[in-house]
Amino acid sequence: MTKVRSMRLRMAACAASLLLAPSLALAETAEGEQPAGAGSGQPPRAVIELYTSQGCSDCPAADALLKQYIDEKNVVGLTLPVDYWDYLGWKDTLAGPRNTERQRDYAERFGTGTIYTPQAVVNGAVEVLGSSASEIERAIAATETALASSRVPVHFWHYGNSVIIEAGAAPYDAEPKEATIWLAVVQKRVEVPVKEGENKGETLTYYNVVRELTPVGVWNGRPTTIRLARADIMKPETEDLVVLIQEARSGPIIGAARLGD
Repeated sequence: MTKVRSMRLRMAACAASLLLAPSLALAETAEGEQPAGAGSGQPPRAVIELYTSQGCSDCPAADALLKQYIDEKNVVGLTLPVDYWDYLGWKDTLAGPRNTERQRDYAERFGTGTIYTPQAVVNGAVEVLGSSASEIERAIAATETALASSRVPVHFWHYGNSVIIEAGAAPYDAEPKEATIWLAVVQKRVEVPVKEGENKGETLTYYNVVRELTPVGVWNGRPTTIRLARADIMKPETEDLVVLIQEARSGPIIGAARLGD
């Protein structure tokens, strides 16, 4: 049975100052710059956020399922480990309170009143059981259709000592809503031997683990270019970077790109 436990909802106090926001400079792309490793700008079919825990016996199946979606080139899959099962006997080595807070923000917006693992949030718009391929597929199909007229192209590349994010304009007939531009620092694969708790004795493998998720700008319907210093964001565990354009702070995700695309 899926591990579902009610937790008291509270108003989100996730100001950008509470996040690990490095010193980031915004600038227009200089004339003549040529992108290296630029993505196509074509929005992915889906962004899947998996909320999981090393202390949850129901989660390994969801972790393995996410890998199948990550292997699809038109899906961005992200693992966000949470910390609220630590009291069961094993402290999650990848979890952080910001992931838990983001999951709470979704619970408040969806009106569910609970957070649980494994939970998948698809395109920032629908939450489903993270170990159910059929539920995830239905959510992808529904949100892909619902968000089709709102999609924003994103180009994302590195040039010299900079990482550059370029978000396009809102579709011609769309009424744009202000959106947060998020930058996710991702570790592609992490193996964790679990010594206590519900998964005692297991070595669990996680994919596209979000080590840091930081708001780096605001999109308001007009073309937007952001330049970030590579030295500020490329850390030892950084193996990939993902950009999300998300209405408000926890609304539908209307644009996304991977640096590795």
